[in-house]
Amino acid sequence: MIFYKTTFFKSYSNIILLLLGIAIGSLLGLFAKGSIAYLKPVGDIFLNLLFTVVIPLIFFAIASSVAGIEQGKKLGNIISVMALVFVGTVLIAALVMIAAIWIFPLQEALYSSIDQLDNISESTKNWGENIVEFLTVHEFNQILSRQHMLAFIIFSFLIGIAALRSGKDGEQFRNFLHSGNEVMKVALMLVMKFAPLGLGAYFAYQVGTVGPQLFGIYAKPMGLYYGIGTLYFFLGFTFYAFLAYGKAGIKLFWKNEIVPAVTAVSTCSSIAVIPVNLIAARKIGIQDNIANVVIPLGANLHKDGSSLSSIVKIAVAFAIIGRDFMEPTTIITALGITIIVSIVAGGIPNGGYIGELLMISAYDLPTEAIPAVMIIGTLVDPLATLLNSNGDTVAAMLVNKITGNKLISNPTVISE
Repeated sequence: MIFYKTTFFKSYSNIILLLLGIAIGSLLGLFAKGSIAYLKPVGDIFLNLLFTVVIPLIFFAIASSVAGIEQGKKLGNIISVMALVFVGTVLIAALVMIAAIWIFPLQEALYSSIDQLDNISESTKNWGENIVEFLTVHEFNQILSRQHMLAFIIFSFLIGIAALRSGKDGEQFRNFLHSGNEVMKVALMLVMKFAPLGLGAYFAYQVGTVGPQLFGIYAKPMGLYYGIGTLYFFLGFTFYAFLAYGKAGIKLFWKNEIVPAVTAVSTCSSIAVIPVNLIAARKIGIQDNIANVVIPLGANLHKDGSSLSSIVKIAVAFAIIGRDFMEPTTIITALGITIIVSIVAGGIPNGGYIGELLMISAYDLPTEAIPAVMIIGTLVDPLATLLNSNGDTVAAMLVNKITGNKLISNPTVISE
């Protein structure tokens, strides 16, 4: 029992402490409004620290990952099919959530005054100029700003590819990238230790200035996420299993996914589910050479749950400031952000926050939207982890099928 309690607190300590900070901040905002002027700088300091550390973190995470690819390891067909399956299922999840938001729109506009929206500007440039500025910058120093996050991600990929192709001459630089990646991971973890205090202080400011109506912005998106996420878990994964191997695929998938599902919910970690997912894949009958590639990579690169939450968080941010989420250009951008978040955030501790900063940068949203989407990202984490991790096994089934492999016959597993 002691071990269980210790393990539970270790897995959920971040969520528990963050909720505690939010609760205390809410009470201060409601009953000690005179203190909020002193609390807002605390929240601003936390956000500024996060903005500062995120730039080098993204650079080292992406560049070191690309530079560390083994050039001699050609997986060819498996990799290309896996990429299509990953992107396809992530986009389907995003489209499902967009449809749900279209049916159940989020329309609460919490920040509607001119003063609160003075940092939102309407672009007068044409679509071509907007794309150029979204993907590139005019000077190198501009790429280090969080306002040009996507351009910085592209630059990081470019440096990683250059380091990879430099061969022996680039060995020391690749070691530097790897070392920098490890250092920046620790740096982010140190900054995130202040999240309960920082977000609690910011929440106190929001409650004190906006009022108790702030809580209404969380009720509907949380209900929407858990409702749609649960349906996607049962119906979506059943559909994918059926596409792979028909009724037998459905039976095999659900028979062997109970342990990975329990592991995901109890640990809130996709990485922790990798071993039991590999065992489940073997019991299902997926080829080892496919499972051993798709499942570990999927833990970092394939996140159906994060795709659903990405769309919800963008919609919430738009609802907060009273902007229309259902515009075509907004939705297209949201789909692009969702794919990037699924790939980039997986290998970074607290990587969901990186996606939120990318979202703020892409839409030029006010900083008032950041705490709200960070809190929602934390609250949906258990179900998101469940969807992220269990989606890797059903993705492996699809890759196994598309690459022309049959399930390995196992009389103890397959019974008609």
